[in-house]
Amino acid sequence: MHLALCFLDLCNLCNLWTMLFDEALAYLLSLGHETLTIKLGLRNTETLLAALGDPHKSFPSVQIAGTNGKGSTAVMLDSICRAAGIRTGLFTSPHLISITERIRVNGADISENDFARLTSQVKETAEGLVSAGELAALPTFFEHVTAIALLAFREAQADLAILETGLGGRLDSTTAAGADVVAITPIAMDHQEYLGNTLAEIAGEKAAIIRPGVIAIVAPQAGEAHDVILQRCQSVGVTPEFVTPAVERDELPLALRGRHQATNAATAIAIADALVAKSFQISREAILNGLKSAKHPGRLELWAGEPQMLFDGAHNPAAARALRNYLDEFVAVPITMIFGAMRDKALSEMMSTLFPSAAKVILTTLDNPRAASIDELVAALPDELSNSEIVRTSNVSEALQRASEISTAKGVVCVTGSLHLVGEARRLLQKPDLEEACIPAG
Repeated sequence: MHLALCFLDLCNLCNLWTMLFDEALAYLLSLGHETLTIKLGLRNTETLLAALGDPHKSFPSVQIAGTNGKGSTAVMLDSICRAAGIRTGLFTSPHLISITERIRVNGADISENDFARLTSQVKETAEGLVSAGELAALPTFFEHVTAIALLAFREAQADLAILETGLGGRLDSTTAAGADVVAITPIAMDHQEYLGNTLAEIAGEKAAIIRPGVIAIVAPQAGEAHDVILQRCQSVGVTPEFVTPAVERDELPLALRGRHQATNAATAIAIADALVAKSFQISREAILNGLKSAKHPGRLELWAGEPQMLFDGAHNPAAARALRNYLDEFVAVPITMIFGAMRDKALSEMMSTLFPSAAKVILTTLDNPRAASIDELVAALPDELSNSEIVRTSNVSEALQRASEISTAKGVVCVTGSLHLVGEARRLLQKPDLEEACIPAG
């Protein structure tokens, strides 16, 4: 009887933590949609972090900005550092299923109870700052989560924090951490409503993370972006290291699929070398072991089955081209493509790139205020695709069901267009986060 009561008490405690996590998540969501209510600027984050005891000053940081590849570069670097015995904190966005995916300590997602506890601490601090008149309004969703991550890393006594920039760089919350090493992955057109309408303007926002005294690692860039980054470096007295992938993807032991990962791997290796210059011990063996064990769900992620499922959150034209290149080279079986995206994306260009590779296309929409409706997706169809046979579905569940009905057992269902779509599809399918490489990694 005593053991039974103890078990019940433990269950009640677990339920309490679950309730607290749900309340923490509800509070964060009440602050407004992550993108629609974004307020670019550092003052809120800097004020909040100061009130929390400046957690970011407890460890050195790496900040990674860019348009495509920054998440893959971050997870590769994290895997390399952990292989070297470095205790890491990794902050990425967005998440696919649970917000806890954004904050990882030494390779493990933050627990729901720790997330809830730290959210409560940040909430109380933020509300106190507003009450005292030190902040005019509560920090945004992303500002809160950035502070939660940095608190978690201090509490876990991380040796190094790896921070993926959320949006831009100059005014992104992660910039408030003052990283000693910064990196910029390939820059392309995206988020023009926040960052500018030209590649040069977007590059300027991202290049602003390069400050006096930092080590700057720069992946290969289109001419205009390259020039802007170089000008920024010259203006702050920093000599950048421009990454030149010295080997092809086939010559690297990469777990992540796609030839484009060679650039991300080269960038991660260059950052690791910069950390060695900062007295971190990272051997060549750790680099190779880290590259071959890195995982990044939702990016050319393959699930075995009949049909196989390929998830890739290609959310802009450059990412769509990378996916198309992979499909053309490595997928010889019929493809059923489920496509859904945000209305502020270059829909027609992405469709023109991706749809010709598919035998069948299924359009769907998401329960997200930014999501393009079916009518908006249809209206965006390029003229050359207007007569194509395209299935329309009203939600992701229906799209998955239709895909199972019209796909061949030996084919591939490719879910793409948005990481939010990928996350919803993975949640509905409820399969373990395991890959089986029936298709080459590329």
